[in-house]
Order: sequence, then C-alpha cells, then structure tokens
Amino acid sequence: MSEGQRRQDERVVDRSEGFGERLLGVLLDRAHKMPPQLVAPMIAEEVARIGGREVSILLQDYAQELLVPLPGRRLLVGEPQVIGASPAGTAFLRAAPVEVPQADGVRMYLPLLDGSDEVGVMALTLVSVDDDDRRLLRRLAGLVADMLVTKHAYTDRFFQARRREPMSVAAEMQWSLLPPLTMSVPQVAVSGALEPAYKIAGDSFDYALNDNVLHVAVIDAMGHGLDAATMATVAIGAYRHARRADIGLAEIYAFMDRAIAEQFGAEHFVTAQMMDLDITTGHLQWVNAGHPAPLLIRHHQVAGLLEGPTTLPVGLGGEHPAVSEHQLQVGDRVLCYTDGVIEERNAEGEPFGEERLIRCVNAVEQAHAEGGTRAGALRLSHALKRERAGRTSDDATVFLIHWRGGAVGDRLAILE
Repeated sequence: MSEGQRRQDERVVDRSEGFGERLLGVLLDRAHKMPPQLVAPMIAEEVARIGGREVSILLQDYAQELLVPLPGRRLLVGEPQVIGASPAGTAFLRAAPVEVPQADGVRMYLPLLDGSDEVGVMALTLVSVDDDDRRLLRRLAGLVADMLVTKHAYTDRFFQARRREPMSVAAEMQWSLLPPLTMSVPQVAVSGALEPAYKIAGDSFDYALNDNVLHVAVIDAMGHGLDAATMATVAIGAYRHARRADIGLAEIYAFMDRAIAEQFGAEHFVTAQMMDLDITTGHLQWVNAGHPAPLLIRHHQVAGLLEGPTTLPVGLGGEHPAVSEHQLQVGDRVLCYTDGVIEERNAEGEPFGEERLIRCVNAVEQAHAEGGTRAGALRLSHALKRERAGRTSDDATVFLIHWRGGAVGDRLAILE
C-alpha cells in the first residue's frame, strides 16, 4: 500500500472540545478542590453559562416525604416540595425530567441520580428548551449528583438540610449504616423505606449485587433505642462480613447467630430474612430467621406468601437452617417487611394485621401500575402510615425487590 493510500484509509478522529464538554469539564475540574459549601453556588454559576436561572438544588428529606431546598449563594431557596404532589416530586419519583411551561420560559426539574439512587432534584429555568439542551442538562444533573454524594461525606450541611425534625442517636446510627435506598439495573431493582425516619432503631436492610446474584438481608433487632441500634449494627456488619466471604445462606445465618450471641448474650436476638436472587434466571433462595413471610406480588396484586421453614432468630442458637426456594416469573415483585408494619395497634387495641397489609399493597399496586420500584416502595410506606393513622410505635420497614429478567448484557448501551 502506498503512503497516499495509507493516509486516505486513516480515519480522522475529532478530539476538539465542544461546548457541552467544556461546560461539564470546567465543572468537574473546579469541583475537585471545591469546599462543600461552594458546590451549589458553583453549579448555579455554570448553569448560567447555558442561560439557566433560578437554580434550586432539592434534597430528599429523611422521612422521604419532601424535597427540601439546599441553601446557598446564587441559589433560589423556596419552600419544600411534596414528593408525588409537585413537579419536582414527580421528577423524583419517575427518575425522569419534568418540563413546566411558564410565561417567561420553561421550568426544568431534573432528577439527580447517583447511579440509580435518587439524591434529589435540580430545578432551573430556561427561555426555551430543545433536544440539545435536554441532553446537556441530563448529563449535567448526573455530574451534579455525583458531586453532591462525594462532598456529602465531607460536611454536615447536606445532612442538616435534609432534617425536618430532631433525630435520635439511634436513628443517626441506622441512617449511617444503610446502603443507598434504591438500586436499579436492567434485570432487577430494589428499594427500601423506613419509619419512623427520625427515631428508627432496630430495623435495617442491606444488599449487594455480585455478578449475577443479588444478596439481600432485612433485619429487626429486639428492643428500642441505642440497644437495638447497636445490635442492628453488629448484625449488618456480621452479614456483610460473611457475605463477602462468599459462603452460603445457611453459613451466613450461623455466622450472624454467633456474632450476636457472643456480643449480647443469650437473651438478645435479631429476626432476619436473608435472600439470594439469580438475576438472570429468577431463582430465589432465602433463610427466614423468625421474620414475617415475604409477599409475592404478580400482575400488580399479592399472589401469596413466600412461606417455608423458619429457624430461630439470629442470636438464639438455631440449628442449621433450611434454605427455601422459589422460581420467580418476569415482572414479579417480592415485598419484605418487618413486624412493626402489621403489629401496630389502633386506638381500640387491634393489630394492623396481614390481611390489611395485603389490601393496602393491592390498592397501591393497582393505582400506580406504571410506577417504578422507588415510587412503589415510597407510596406503599406512606400509604401504610396513613392506614395506621400516622402511628408508628415500632420500627416499620418495607423492602421491595422487582425482578425484570433478561441476560446481564442484553440491555447495556452500545457505543457507536
């Protein structure tokens, strides 16, 4: 091949910096050493470069009922927005942008997604919006979410903005222990919600997606206050340690059981549900250590309970547990919950009960059939709280798993 032909065959790659890349690049470059309190004003400054104004950063409060504005110079600090009853709340629940036409332009509400976990919403106003604006703003919102999560670990200001009432020390411990409340990949999604948000103590959950297996644990430590929170911390720590040793569910139970017994003695215990889900096949396995049986939701209604042999709660020295199995169908949801959901009593002393829980689940599922997993868990938690007339004398946690099916590589984006 001649030199001329070689040159002709060579592809010319354009590496020049476009406007969108410059904007995102400047923001990223400046963010590395930016003090936490200046992150939000810097975002407002960069948004102004594309003609945006009236920028607000709204963070989810701990009760998961409101989106509260982050204070800061150059930010528009308005009233908190109700999740599910405002444009910002709709963008948050749907994890999709919402556009509201106004007399002087378009108000944009963009979900701040850290991976698939929703941090909050960014709102701004533009004179007009086209597809280039939408694409740039979507990417900008993703970068802003990552920055907020990174800086979150360096400061108390973001925690303080999210608090709407005083928080107990036990709740402080539990919120620090939790993984992201939502995780979503093409094959599976999970989401959890806890009540009472500012006084939670013994309830917790954990999960991890390792290759094709989703690992889940939902626990309820006996008692209240700091004792329960401390026991829950040890239980989750033991679960994570055993899970990362790549052992089976029965062995994980035994490890957790020994950890609780050795630390707290024979009179203390933690009920637990440990699950493994193969996200490619839908094969579900679990060990039930004194926990309420999960609900199987199919076609937007409860199809039954995932019942099976139970063993003693963690810490009471149960025998080698039986591992239950079930084959999920594509689209199935599994709802795990703690006993505080069904044991709450009304003014007459009657417990909430499993039947009422099932009716409530069916009503929420059928009223919001198109909602995502995050929206489903939140709406259910809020509906249950309303059904209990706002009473939550014990921790009440729900954790929702949605299996969508498909091979892991089926729906990945392809770069062209």
